Amino acid sequence: MSHRATDSHPLSTPAIIGLAIALMFIWGTAYTMVSVGVRTVSPIWLVSTRCIIGAVLVTLWALYRGHKFPPLRDSRWRWYGLLGFTGMVLPFWLFSKGQITVDSGLAAIIAGTMPLMTIILSHFFAHEPLSKRKAFGFFIGFCGIAMLFLPDDLSLSLIADWRAQLLLVGAAFCYAVTTVTAKRAPDTPPSLGAAMMLIAAAIMATIAAVYSGVPSTFPPAQGLWMIAGLGIGSTAIGNILFLYVIKRMGPSTLAKINYFPPIIAVGAGVLLLGEAFTYKIVLAFVIVVIGLIIARSGSQGFGFKWPKSSG
Repeated sequence: MSHRATDSHPLSTPAIIGLAIALMFIWGTAYTMVSVGVRTVSPIWLVSTRCIIGAVLVTLWALYRGHKFPPLRDSRWRWYGLLGFTGMVLPFWLFSKGQITVDSGLAAIIAGTMPLMTIILSHFFAHEPLSKRKAFGFFIGFCGIAMLFLPDDLSLSLIADWRAQLLLVGAAFCYAVTTVTAKRAPDTPPSLGAAMMLIAAAIMATIAAVYSGVPSTFPPAQGLWMIAGLGIGSTAIGNILFLYVIKRMGPSTLAKINYFPPIIAVGAGVLLLGEAFTYKIVLAFVIVVIGLIIARSGSQGFGFKWPKSSG
């Protein structure tokens, strides 16, 4: 491993906080870009192109960090190929399909339930017992999601696009599966693992996109901008920032950062796309966050733990 991979020049605390804020905006605005992108690009081609761009950039980053890719017969390719499918190809496609009719802010709130689903899966597959506190937190969060499927008068009938929202729930479940599966994956440097995931995801998504049919026309400028924004932003830079922030601040603080992208997504959707802003969205988000706080309270605490400044 080269000298670059040793993180010999850690950033100061204000710089790391700035990266964390940037990560919130990158994740939050990704939902807005998907909502715009699917208007002119088919969901599977949107997934394919963003994965290709992300794979190229993150691979270059891993090589810059001094990492070497293992041979193809190495078991890590199978592990990270699986993670690429469950953590990128399938959820990216489900979000793209769902956001054809579902607002970006609503999609972000549903995605924010991933930690709640992880708690349940970890009980069965990661040897992390489900305590009464975690179960109660999950129940509260589930009530928040259930509210999103009801009409504004909160009657027991389902809204018209409940099927599209169910696709988004499936995407959040994919992220939870990926989180639990990643704990069993062979030890690999994070940037190298991310590059392997994206390479595998790009290959699988491109095969699926070609099989679905090559578009007869080139996407308009708006679609190309969304592809570039998703590929460079949330897929590449977002992954790199995620890896750095989680290393410097820890998973507990990063989990709390996940509370903010839905707020940013709702704001961006309302301001840029003219999406509806209703009390039901606010109430559902508050209930989901309360469920997350209850489920994560105790050993992890509520506070942010910023790293000490390096100079």
